[in-house]
Amino acid sequence: MVDIHSHILPGIDDGAVTVYDTLDMADLAFRSGTEQIVATPHCNIPGVYDNYFDEAYRKAFKLAKDAIENEGIPITLLPGMEVFATDDLPEVIAAKKLVGLNNTQNLLMEFDFGEDPVFAENILREVKNSGMTPVIAHAERYMFVQENPETVLQWHGQGYFVQVNKGSFLGKFGRNAEKTAFLLLNHNLITAVASDSHSPVHRTPYMSDAYRYLAQEYPEDYLNDLFTTNPTLLCTGKAPIQFQKIPFDEKV
Repeated sequence: MVDIHSHILPGIDDGAVTVYDTLDMADLAFRSGTEQIVATPHCNIPGVYDNYFDEAYRKAFKLAKDAIENEGIPITLLPGMEVFATDDLPEVIAAKKLVGLNNTQNLLMEFDFGEDPVFAENILREVKNSGMTPVIAHAERYMFVQENPETVLQWHGQGYFVQVNKGSFLGKFGRNAEKTAFLLLNHNLITAVASDSHSPVHRTPYMSDAYRYLAQEYPEDYLNDLFTTNPTLLCTGKAPIQFQKIPFDEKV
């Protein structure tokens, strides 16, 4: 598996606190079947996490990567970040302060959970016009998606990609997120499933718990595309598999 959303870098946001947390998370990820994990710390949250692709990021990334290699954990750490959507995001992109998934044009983006859908639509379009492709993080957790999941169908039509948290399928983020995650899954609207891990104890990078749970009802070929193939393609800058979308006026 390839995990495109994790807060595994030590001491840079609300994820791993120390490099020992990083090592525990990497070990958990490997033991769950993950071969590559993208380090995506929160970025561009004004006054909270003003993190960018700068020297502090590079130092934290090198510390984590070297520690994982020295510990002999056979997992590859890749660069990335989870970018909070703000009005000035196109300017931030132009200033080359961000990094896409594994240095590709695919940019993992998040919104405020109560975001205005009009703002979301406008900023996504501006990011696309700026030369990067939005990968919308934990789409199932936004109130405007829960209220109008057809938004995600429109996103696909505009060339955006959609990531859903593995914990949402397990009820870790509440009933609304769980319901929306399965709705998106049943309508073939998810590009990739990721851990959004923050700790080796809570919200862990152990991906196989969700995979095994979903495998009771869904074909393994479909799950392999969501957990491995599409994340790999996103990290190599290639087009992910596009599933046949099922309109919301059709029963599934």
